[in-house]
Amino acid sequence: MNKKGDAMKGKAESLQARIQNLQASFLQQLPTRLQEARRAFLNSEGGTLHRILHSLKGTGNSFGFRDLGAQAEIGEHLLEKLLKAEGQSDPELVNQIEVCLDLLDDIIEKLILGKKIMPIGSPDLPDQSGAGARSEGKNNRAENLILICDDDRSHAELIGSQLRYFGYCTKVCCTKEELQTAVLEDEPAVCIMDIMFPQNSSGGAKMLGELRAKNIIFPAIFVSDRTDFEARILAIRSGGAAYFQKPTEAMELLGSLDILCTKVPSNPYRILIMDDELEIAQYHSLILENAGMIVQIVLQPKTILEAVKSFNPDLVLMDMYMPSYSGREVAALIRQIPEFLSLPIIFLSGETDKTKQFSAMTVGVEGFLTKPVVGTELVNSVLLRAERMRSLQSLMTRDSLTGLLNHTTTTQMLDSALHTAKRSGIAMCFAMIDLDRFKLVNDSYGHPTGDQVLLAMARVLRQRLRTSDVIGRYGGEEFAVILGNVEIDTAWELMDSLREDFSRVIFPVAGGSFSCTFSCGVADSKLFDGIEALREAADKALYRAKNSGRNRVEIAVAAGIEG
Repeated sequence: MNKKGDAMKGKAESLQARIQNLQASFLQQLPTRLQEARRAFLNSEGGTLHRILHSLKGTGNSFGFRDLGAQAEIGEHLLEKLLKAEGQSDPELVNQIEVCLDLLDDIIEKLILGKKIMPIGSPDLPDQSGAGARSEGKNNRAENLILICDDDRSHAELIGSQLRYFGYCTKVCCTKEELQTAVLEDEPAVCIMDIMFPQNSSGGAKMLGELRAKNIIFPAIFVSDRTDFEARILAIRSGGAAYFQKPTEAMELLGSLDILCTKVPSNPYRILIMDDELEIAQYHSLILENAGMIVQIVLQPKTILEAVKSFNPDLVLMDMYMPSYSGREVAALIRQIPEFLSLPIIFLSGETDKTKQFSAMTVGVEGFLTKPVVGTELVNSVLLRAERMRSLQSLMTRDSLTGLLNHTTTTQMLDSALHTAKRSGIAMCFAMIDLDRFKLVNDSYGHPTGDQVLLAMARVLRQRLRTSDVIGRYGGEEFAVILGNVEIDTAWELMDSLREDFSRVIFPVAGGSFSCTFSCGVADSKLFDGIEALREAADKALYRAKNSGRNRVEIAVAAGIEG
């Protein structure tokens, strides 16, 4: 087995060991649980007994103790019949419940004496190696390296130079031999290649297939003069992620490159689990953490609102039956808080009655999973709903054209960043950007071309700035950037470098092409007190850049210093 396989096996074994520790802890508590059940039975505390039996059913089945779960379920159904009698005595049902408790006692004794730990199936460990698995001793995929393989070197070089302005590292190959050498030296993030090679109308696709046979796998974008159905099918069969007809411009390729080169989000999904049973909560937490999520457990329903506010989860996974409060009540409580109205909630319970499940979901719960839940089902259900939550949040906080943060969200982020900078004493700079003569672009070439310029500006900012930097579209042709932990001189150099590169981007139009520039004002948070003062300072610096001839970056100066 290779190193990757060894690591995956070790991870699976570690997860199984931790689950077995939880099983053992659950077994140790069973005698006490049964004593509580007998006490509740003798004191006619039907609600308490029902909760204990329901818990033994769900947790027992989840941990693989099927006999325990099945017997607890029988007791639960008998008790429900007794409770429906509304105080009327039914000696036969009472006797059957007592017998059920005795049988549970026997099962628990056998489990403990036999120290029977059942293996539990866990979700398949995700393959995090990526599509480009390489044999040992070879380089890893080079970040943002784009190989351009085309026998027309001048055209390939032109595309490469344009892509570099957007933060991509490019390398040109003109023959199959050059391509083979290049991918063995540094495996690319993406390869842009002609489906045809000289003397071979499908040589590019064949070459990609040969590399894949050697386990050298990377995304490919095909470009070609061929527009026929067979050429497109051939590209798909060869693993092509996109297909463009020649002549191809760099701007056309950027959308596909952005998607193929986008990194896995650095912020994993945050899941809040509320369950009064610590072991089962930890079990579900282990499964979700193993899938790359961040999990927090809440055992007391009274603390749920505080936990939701402080943890800021993407989803709440909640038991339906808990002491004193039901999951339905707690879910309804969460829904009464306006900012949590759209927060996904999933009930996870041993309840199998469809009528009760439906009733529980009428408070605005997105789903119901029945214990025991298969690990992969739990992961997939949580991922699906958490992803939808992120998508909805994105629609509310991002500009529909560029995908950048909208004006309101950018302002909120600026306020937060400014407070953090002031409190910690670290540097923070705020930049305002405005495209030069943008109205002329719209008037001369039309609004669709203007949108392409806005998209190009957004892409330059996204590709060239850090993931920690905040980028927003402030409105129209105006953009804003929050640079955390950056001194003003460094901020100026960075924005000026972006200005130079953006000015070299070529926008093709009918009968020719054009370029566009931007002006920028940068303000240092150390010199301005409050968000309004900081924004006004950056805005004044921006218009000083405009009035000084455009296509330049100016630094804001404090009152009394300017001039």
